[in-house]
Amino acid sequence: MPNPRIGHFRGDAGRARFLATYRKCLADLPPYDQTFDIPTSFGTVRVYRFPGPEGRPVVLLPGRNASTPMWGDNLPGLLAHRTVFAVDLLGEPGLSVQERELRSAEDQAQWFDEMLAGLALTSPHLMGVSFGGWSATNYAVLKPGRVTSLTLLDPVMTFAPIPVRTMLMMVPMGLPAAVVPEALRRRVLKWITGGTEVDDSVPTAALIASGTRDFVLRQPAPTLFAADQLRALDVPVLALIAGRSVIHDAERAAATARKLLLHGRIELWPDASHAITGEYPERIAETAATFWAEAS
Repeated sequence: MPNPRIGHFRGDAGRARFLATYRKCLADLPPYDQTFDIPTSFGTVRVYRFPGPEGRPVVLLPGRNASTPMWGDNLPGLLAHRTVFAVDLLGEPGLSVQERELRSAEDQAQWFDEMLAGLALTSPHLMGVSFGGWSATNYAVLKPGRVTSLTLLDPVMTFAPIPVRTMLMMVPMGLPAAVVPEALRRRVLKWITGGTEVDDSVPTAALIASGTRDFVLRQPAPTLFAADQLRALDVPVLALIAGRSVIHDAERAAATARKLLLHGRIELWPDASHAITGEYPERIAETAATFWAEAS
């Protein structure tokens, strides 16, 4: 029996279904030249190295219920500029294996710090989307001086809270398939991603759907950063806020970021949804590449 306090798959069938889809998606990505399973105090973290030009590398952090394959649209553009390390977040559906309960934001920052040490990465650039954006910010807040920059793609609970309606809509996502009809689960995913159809003909969409259905998340809920924490960030921050996002009030998030970040470059993209990575992969890559060159 899995430890109920640790993220785990809902049985062997769910795990097999997820892994089959994961491997199919992974095969569609640009070639990676190294795979790492880095031991940390909280479990083993799966990381892939995708080779690109010389320069300070970029570490990618996916969103909730997602993993490395979600970057399929983005990797070609990013790899034109930098070598990329893609992480399956600990406690999320992927090939990282959680072994110890994550109880706090400090625990989240600790395993990430140990992972970077295991990879021998010193002061990389971090890029995170949604929960990955929160995770990147959390690391920079709690472990100052360890990264060169942050690129935050519509980050959740970073500059504005999650609206009550969104929190209510997301409740079914954490329930077993026997309780929540699959059609409802996919309607919620479609709403979160700005109307993008979620069906098994799109492998990455099928992977995220499997993650919400077949995996039990056991992580502390992200908490909104205090104003003093954001003011204290000592690194350049590129924040790309999606104007049609449902995970926060976009105008409020952009205004807060502009007010509090000492070294912030804030862009509000009015036509983007929370699925910004799939909607604007080339624009994200070019914007980020310019930012990284300046930050370095």
